[in-house]
Amino acid sequence: MSKKEFNNTGVFSLLLTPFNEDRSVNYETYKKYVEWQARQGAQHLFACCGSSEMITLTLDERIKLAALAVEHANGIPIIATANLEPTWHGQIEEIKRMEQTGVDGLVFVTKGYCDNNDRMYTYISELSELTELPIVLYEFPGMHPHLMAAEVYGKLAKEGRIVGIKDTTCRMELIKEKIDVAGDTAILQANIPYLMESYEAGAKGVVATPTSCGAYLFAKMYDEFFVQNDREAANLTHQQICLLDNAIGEGFCASAKYLVSLCGIKEFNWYTRGNHSLNPQRLKSLRVFHDWAKATGMKFYND
Repeated sequence: MSKKEFNNTGVFSLLLTPFNEDRSVNYETYKKYVEWQARQGAQHLFACCGSSEMITLTLDERIKLAALAVEHANGIPIIATANLEPTWHGQIEEIKRMEQTGVDGLVFVTKGYCDNNDRMYTYISELSELTELPIVLYEFPGMHPHLMAAEVYGKLAKEGRIVGIKDTTCRMELIKEKIDVAGDTAILQANIPYLMESYEAGAKGVVATPTSCGAYLFAKMYDEFFVQNDREAANLTHQQICLLDNAIGEGFCASAKYLVSLCGIKEFNWYTRGNHSLNPQRLKSLRVFHDWAKATGMKFYND
């Protein structure tokens, strides 16, 4: 897919990675989950992201997960991170292999280079020359310092290869700085409390952790705000999104995985490759939230 064909706005829904008890990837459950996510109304699915636990996955695992996402997404565009390998030559190979999966766009993380604007700009510029696919940048918090200066983003946006950035600054003044220099690229918001304000300021979409289990709500809010122009309805949906965000905040992404299992993918357990552990009390609280949401008509997933 070319840059002109790529829709850089809307909901970019994150894909979790299911694991077996021995922490090997459960690919069969992943296929069902991707199909479920594709029914939630998002404009894109994001494979091999932070919520996928991408830094714990091998390159082979990441390539397979991206390929399966393409295969099972029912035509929903897929983007995937493609510069996690530690060496430059490794990243060149990673990009080539990720392109071959059939993804519609590549994601480049800022790689911890944001303490040097010249280095950050040069790195992304040179990396961008290695692919013809649309590129979304990602201020990945797992590699510090990760927050790109608006000055750097503006220069990259003018070059025409970048279609957007997942902004993780979580500060409205910094979000607005990027919006001011974005041109026709999209500032995609990751922070939930400021989501409504970000849309009002000019952000064009969202890439946030609760989309991993509640993308339906995000698609609803996006439609209310940008299509229906109904700020009151969008604000009410934003309030529900904040409740979902709070529900999964402790122990994410294990908490989101457990909610997914309650939403219908029963095989999806909460195992992660991190230090997450959901005790009986935490599991109970998630069940209570799920049951309360259903009882009160707060539909956060499409069943």
